[in-house]
Amino acid sequence: MAHQILVHATTSGDTTTVEALIKHPMDSGFVRDKAGKIIPPHYIEVIEFTCQGRTVLTGYWGPAVSKNPFIKFSFKGGKAGQPIGIAWVDNKGETATSTANIV
Repeated sequence: MAHQILVHATTSGDTTTVEALIKHPMDSGFVRDKAGKIIPPHYIEVIEFTCQGRTVLTGYWGPAVSKNPFIKFSFKGGKAGQPIGIAWVDNKGETATSTANIV
């Protein structure tokens, strides 16, 4: 499955705000398909955001997070032009990474 991360980061003063939309099924393992079979669990377990080599947010997620999750947060620091790195790993060992420059 092709995973996609859309990221937008802006800075105002000394605060940087990050918004990310992650394309992922986030299947809980409790839902059935049209044929009545249980859809196996498939969800992001750990997501991490970094700026200039510093971890600015680590999230530990589970099957209760919705499909294609959206996350928004702010942190102190970060300047226009600096990259924000995003990486996640799911319960099947799949990973995705992305970067976006702060504007």
